[in-house]
Amino acid sequence: MSRRGWLLFLTMGAIWGVPYMMIKVAVEHITPASLVFLRCAIGAVLLVPIAAALGHLRAVLPRWRPLLVFAAVEVAGPWLLLSAAEQRLSSSLSGLLTAAVPLVGALLGWITGADRLGPRRLAGLVVGLAGVAALVGLDLGTGDLMALLQMTGVILGYALGPFVLSRYLSGVPGLGVVAAALAVTSVAYLPAAAAQLPRAWPPAGVVAAVTVLGVLCTAVAFLLFFALIDEVGPVRATVITYLNPAVAVALGVAFLGEPFTAGIVVGFVLVLVGSVLATRKNPARPSAEESRRPAPATVAEP
Repeated sequence: MSRRGWLLFLTMGAIWGVPYMMIKVAVEHITPASLVFLRCAIGAVLLVPIAAALGHLRAVLPRWRPLLVFAAVEVAGPWLLLSAAEQRLSSSLSGLLTAAVPLVGALLGWITGADRLGPRRLAGLVVGLAGVAALVGLDLGTGDLMALLQMTGVILGYALGPFVLSRYLSGVPGLGVVAAALAVTSVAYLPAAAAQLPRAWPPAGVVAAVTVLGVLCTAVAFLLFFALIDEVGPVRATVITYLNPAVAVALGVAFLGEPFTAGIVVGFVLVLVGSVLATRKNPARPSAEESRRPAPATVAEP
């Protein structure tokens, strides 16, 4: 990997570990629906003009039906559920639970016949699910059942999104899909956000968190993400999925004073190992077309 590739790789791994902390700060004063609207609106304002100037939106519009489905399962649903869950859960635990997305993606691929599970990948699923069980059993109390259900919805949405993308939006520029999905989601959440926005101006820390979510963790992150794919290809780009949870834990512990528990240690190691095994395919050289195509499994981000 080139020096530029490593720089993009490490930058993306760090950036997509940040949203969990920002969401945790924001939902102390802003409702989940308002937060989703603000984040999507900021991202859309920045990305839609770029996608339009490049002609990427024209390619997306004819496929508006799968686009709406993708926006619902990848952005609108998961971001709302994640924000709601973080009203109860720590940002560290939320980040670690979303590390199970590759496991669910591998399982869905097997169920739908799009992929097969050999002994090694099956063992990875078992190990990864054991890690999730460790997180749930050691770090979640009985009062967190609703938050756990919400995080389950987040994981399922993030795992379903790539299937919609690969089956119904293949060949469409990724930037156009993301920009359009953000715009559609912001419009959908506008009524709820207008009714729920706080009457008083929130603290500066909350304003900063929302700004970072919309600008850095959404608009800038996706631009860098597509640059990473162009530099190293979609296969290597998927590895950033394994860095995000570690960054989320480090930030939550360092800046929010969240506990670093045995459940986090055991769960993270098992989920990470399981995800690597469950998503590792037999080595094969990707075709020239595949190396230029965005990898669906990496589009999901918190």
